[in-house]
Amino acid sequence: MNKHLKILFPTLLAVAIVFGMLLGKNLQKRIQPGYNHVSTPLFQPDKLSLFIRLIEKDYVDSIDKNQLIEEVIPQILEKLDPHTNYIPASDMQGVTEEMRGNFSGIGVKFVLQNDTVMIVEVVTGGPSQALGIMAGDRIVKVNGEVIAGMGMKNDQVVSMLRGKKGTMVQVSIQRPGFEEMLEFDIKRGDIPLFSVDVAYMIAPEIGLIKINRFAETTHREFVNGIQELEGKGATKLIVDLRGNSGGYLQEVFQMVDEFLPAKQLIVYTQGKARSRYDYYATEQGIWEDKEVLVLIDEFSASASEIFAGAIQDNDRGLVVGRRSFGKGLVQEQIPFYDGSALRLTVARFYTPSGRSIQKSYENGLEAYSMDYHNRIIHNELSEEDSIQFNDSLKYQTLGGRTVYGGGGIMPDFFVPVDTTGFNDFFAAVVRKNLVYYYAFDYADKHRKTLNQYDDVWKIKAHLNNQQVFEQFLSHVRKNDIAYQQSELQQTRHILKAQLYAYICRNILGDYGFYPIIFEIDDAVKKSVELLQKGKWSTSEIVKLETRPQH
Repeated sequence: MNKHLKILFPTLLAVAIVFGMLLGKNLQKRIQPGYNHVSTPLFQPDKLSLFIRLIEKDYVDSIDKNQLIEEVIPQILEKLDPHTNYIPASDMQGVTEEMRGNFSGIGVKFVLQNDTVMIVEVVTGGPSQALGIMAGDRIVKVNGEVIAGMGMKNDQVVSMLRGKKGTMVQVSIQRPGFEEMLEFDIKRGDIPLFSVDVAYMIAPEIGLIKINRFAETTHREFVNGIQELEGKGATKLIVDLRGNSGGYLQEVFQMVDEFLPAKQLIVYTQGKARSRYDYYATEQGIWEDKEVLVLIDEFSASASEIFAGAIQDNDRGLVVGRRSFGKGLVQEQIPFYDGSALRLTVARFYTPSGRSIQKSYENGLEAYSMDYHNRIIHNELSEEDSIQFNDSLKYQTLGGRTVYGGGGIMPDFFVPVDTTGFNDFFAAVVRKNLVYYYAFDYADKHRKTLNQYDDVWKIKAHLNNQQVFEQFLSHVRKNDIAYQQSELQQTRHILKAQLYAYICRNILGDYGFYPIIFEIDDAVKKSVELLQKGKWSTSEIVKLETRPQH
């Protein structure tokens, strides 16, 4: 195919297909059998199929019809909403694994450092743990192929270690303190992808549970986390949904149900071809009589917004943080014969008060994708007063409190992005990624000592006793980063918390990371402060005034 035509062809075809789909329904078929030269327009109901057949049969050059269709479909969908999308067959496995909450592999988390695959965590209950593989081990070979020092990329290593359940992979490991390499024949198995990062007591009577996604196992993990916290004396709960972009709707419905009394509305959906459908709470709630607070930010989307909106509109608990993303479109997944699928938007989500969660996309996909950038420009992440009123989108909660629509969920208590510790010194350290690498090296060299501690606060106390942060500052200076004492004073609390959190993550996983990093998290600190102030009953919540959003 001519080079220029090859570049333009998919775009031209997409435009023609969309045009034909719009007009073809109302125009008669005007083609004569056996007619080679078409002198009249070819309008018919199934113009897309005709278009492809004509190109395949009569086009001057040979083409790969399937490849052409694969290239054209995404361009057609760009004319629709931002969340209707096509999933090629080659991507379906990864998408399915993420949503189901498991994949098949050997059960390790690793980093590539100094061109070496270094295991930082072994998944509990996975094949590697059963064979005695440990954090700190270096993977040198996979199936006899040397991967250390070969410039491997992360996804290349993943593809070598993952595979069909029950298949074998041979791994050669170098373990510190051992002269000979250790050989392991590992049978790949199901590796869980957990939705709950942490569930721990952040203060007396206050538990915190952080959810990173809504997958098939999320509700079960969530309930287990709540029950564990209840056993430790929790009567108040912080549900952290920051950065959670959503997932399975059934899981979020079940989660909200744990907080609402029977017959209270959770959310409803409605679309042009879909009549209104209401989702109500049942009698199964295990946290209906205790306080709850929901943390959200600009990356909380879809199912996270359904959760926050249901809690807010029913005056059930507090919402803290910043305005959420604004994704409130319902997609149905339609599978095709070749293993690919179309996720087609068929309806919108509405909170119990009637607010549409979806933000506007009427200015096109490019403008839609720039929303976060525009929030920064308008100071929405740092100044609550920058969020504009819109009296035409005023709604009432169950208790009569005013809330506002327009896209996303506006929190009851706004917490700005914390930039107080940012300066040139901090930026220089971040650019060289010194905190992360130093933390890994320290944990690796002192793993035997640190493994003696089973509690994050004991490790933190040990790090303080060893003056690890001062050792880190010496490392910083050796990397030609100079700083003023005033700069260090400004950013010290951030760097120290990050350093200790990453060291503890290499020993205890997320249960070592989040308790330390949340000590400098303004939104978490605000949440704890609010819950410690007093009892947030429905009568107290309805007195709040939620500021409106764009």
